[in-house]
Amino acid sequence: MSRLLNILSQSLAAVIALKLRSFFCILSIAIGISAITIIVATTEGAFQKAYDIVDVFGPDAVLIVSGSEESRAIARRVKTLTLADADAIRASFGTAYMVVPMSTVRDVTVSYLGNRYASQVIGTTSDYSVAWSWPVVEGSDFAEEDLKRAANVALIGSETMHELFGDENPVGKFIQVRNIPVQVVGVLLERGASMGGGNLDNRVVMPITTVMKKLQNESKYIAVMRVRFEDIENIELRMEELKEFLRLRHHLPDREVDDFQIFSSKDIIKFLVALTGSLIVFVGIVGIISLVVAGFVLANLFHLSVRERTGEIGIRRSVGAKKRDILYQFLGEALLLTTAGGACGFLLGFAGAQLLRKLADFPIYFSWKAFVIGLILSWIVGIVFGLQPASRAANLKPIEAIRG
Repeated sequence: MSRLLNILSQSLAAVIALKLRSFFCILSIAIGISAITIIVATTEGAFQKAYDIVDVFGPDAVLIVSGSEESRAIARRVKTLTLADADAIRASFGTAYMVVPMSTVRDVTVSYLGNRYASQVIGTTSDYSVAWSWPVVEGSDFAEEDLKRAANVALIGSETMHELFGDENPVGKFIQVRNIPVQVVGVLLERGASMGGGNLDNRVVMPITTVMKKLQNESKYIAVMRVRFEDIENIELRMEELKEFLRLRHHLPDREVDDFQIFSSKDIIKFLVALTGSLIVFVGIVGIISLVVAGFVLANLFHLSVRERTGEIGIRRSVGAKKRDILYQFLGEALLLTTAGGACGFLLGFAGAQLLRKLADFPIYFSWKAFVIGLILSWIVGIVFGLQPASRAANLKPIEAIRG
C-alpha cells in the first residue's frame, strides 16, 4: 500500500512540475468531455421533457387537427373539422368522457387602459381547463351558460395578465379584444414554454361560440378537437376508430388522404426526440473527435515526456524501481490528468448547456450519469493512449537510460 501511495505521490509531483504539458492534456480532454456531458444532459432532458409532456398532454388523450399532412407541409391549414363532428364523437364513443372543440385566432391585440399585448385567442368550451389539466388559479372558469349566450368573458394566461395588469388583480376587469369589451373571469396557472419553444401563457381563452361569431365570422368549422378516453389501454385502437369514423363523416374515398390528423402523447414525444436528435448527433460527433484528438495529444506529450525524463527513469531503475513501478507512475499521471480534464469538462459542459438552454430552449437535465459517464470516458482515454508511452518508459534499460 505504501508503495502504491509513493507511486501516486510521484505521479502527482510530475503532473505539477510539468505544468505546460499538464495544461494541454487537461484542456484537450475537457473539450471532449464537455461535449459528451452536453449529450448526456440533453438526452436526459429529452426523456424528462417527454415525461412532462405525457403528464400535461395526458396519456388518455388524443388531439384531432384540421387539415391534411400535405396542407401542413405547405404551411396551409384548411379547416375540415366541425362542431357537428365533435357532437357526433361525443354521441358515438361511449368511452370518450371529454370532447373539447377549439378554434384559434393568432396575434390578436388585447388591451387594458394604456397597455397593449399581442395574444393568442382560444375559443373553446367550459371544459377547457379540465381537459388540459390546467387549473384556474384566480377567479373561476366560464360556465355552460356563457357558451349558450356567446358571452364576452375570458380566462387569461399568466403572461397576458402581467403584460396588461402588472400586479393588479384582473378578475372582474374588462379588456379590449379587437375592440370587443371582454370581462376577465379567471387566470390560468403559469405553464411556461411548449415543446417547440412557443409561449403557452400568452393566451386569452373565451367561449368558442363567442370567438366563432364575433372574431371569426364562422358558424361551422373549428381548428382542433381534444378527446379523452376512459380506457387508456385501448388508446391506439380508439385512434384508428376515430380515423375511420371521421373519414366516413367527411365522405372521403378509399384512395384519398385524410383531411385531418390525429396525435397522441407518443407522437409528441417522437417530435421532441427528433427535435433534439440532430443536436445529439452533431455534438456526439464533435465529442468523439475531440476525445480522439485529446488522446493523441496526451500520447504525444507523454512520448516527449519519456524522452526528456530518460535519465530520471534510468536512475530510478538502477536504485531498485521495478518496471511496473515506472509503468504505474506514467499511467497514474495519465489518470490524474484525465480525471482533472473530466472534471473541468463536466463544468465546461454544464456552463455550455446552460447557455444552450437560454439560446435555443433545449431541454437540459443534469444528473449523476453525466458526470460518471464523462469521468469513465476520460479514464478510458488516459489508459488507452497513455499505455504505450508508459510501456516504453518501463522497458527502458537502466544503463542505456542513464547514458541517454
